[in-house]
Amino acid sequence: MIMHWLRERGLATRMMLSFSLVIAVIGVTVWLVARSVGQVDFQRRMMGGGRGGDMSGMGGMMDTAAEDLDEVYRASSGTALAVALGIAAVLAVLLSVLLARRVSRSLGKLEDAAHRVADGDFASRVEAPGMGREFDELAESFNRMSERLAESEQLRQRMIGDVAHELRTPIATLTGYLEALEDGVAELTPETVAMLRAQGARLTRLSEDLSAVSRAEGSGARLSRERRDPADLLRLARATARERAGGAGVSLELAVADGLPPVMVDPERIAQVLGNLVDNALRHTPSGGTVTLTARPDDAGVAFVVADTGAGIAPEHLPHVFERFYRADTARDRASGGSGVGLAIVSALVAAHGGMVRAESAGLGRGATFTVTLPAAPA
Repeated sequence: MIMHWLRERGLATRMMLSFSLVIAVIGVTVWLVARSVGQVDFQRRMMGGGRGGDMSGMGGMMDTAAEDLDEVYRASSGTALAVALGIAAVLAVLLSVLLARRVSRSLGKLEDAAHRVADGDFASRVEAPGMGREFDELAESFNRMSERLAESEQLRQRMIGDVAHELRTPIATLTGYLEALEDGVAELTPETVAMLRAQGARLTRLSEDLSAVSRAEGSGARLSRERRDPADLLRLARATARERAGGAGVSLELAVADGLPPVMVDPERIAQVLGNLVDNALRHTPSGGTVTLTARPDDAGVAFVVADTGAGIAPEHLPHVFERFYRADTARDRASGGSGVGLAIVSALVAAHGGMVRAESAGLGRGATFTVTLPAAPA
């Protein structure tokens, strides 16, 4: 019970308790040593004699002058106090050294782990030292930081591989056709020109998407907030995607609740968010399917929902769909035409607005639902 209570206390409380223990040890030591040493020294002086000559026996003590007794008492008390303070000081130093060593050992482990992380070893972890709540929380925060760094490094490596893959196909196609044209193997037909333009557009789209997600996740995501009606934002998103939905044979429906509070948003950025979600839904919904845009009140403000009846997302992929270039084999394949960063842009822009976004799906072939929650504008 006591150890559990100590573990929950902060470093300041533990230090105060440690200093109180040192003071208590000093007090008890002084009292015990002064009592034992002082009594022995007083008896020795009384038995050994002073100014009054031989003081052995009760007769000698009765004949001792008052000033001699006072001098003997002061000398005995001084000796006892000096011995007691010396022993107490030694004990205090020992306790302080033990406490300092424990603190230093805990900080040393954290320092070593920090050096390993700085050298690229993101698997480094530190155990909770049990030196108080602050030290334990520091160790826990350090471990979480190491885990996030490890995840970021894995994502960076995967992103580099995906970018290389995305670039390889159009570059190889362009290079191959250019060489064929130079060698006279192929002719510059309208079909060839269209194909070359398509590959160039693919490279341009990839470059623009990478730039967009970098700006959205960094300091470049500057927002020009305006007070907007959620219904107007959804109607604009529907109008923008209506032609594409019609061409794909997908029904694009709208459902807006009454009495929604306005939101403070950057209209251009939110249009990008909703546009990316609608594009993603249309890309994975076959002909004859439905994409529904909904706005409804939420405890945190207003919820914008884009739901489709398309390919769906397997449960193991749901936690990763907002990562750059993350692709589920069936729900997000390269053949579908996406660059793989659209949802990452959505996540970054929603976070910049102080909102949240989540993905839900009942499984493959059962559609997907993306919900963006934004805070309501102040009254």
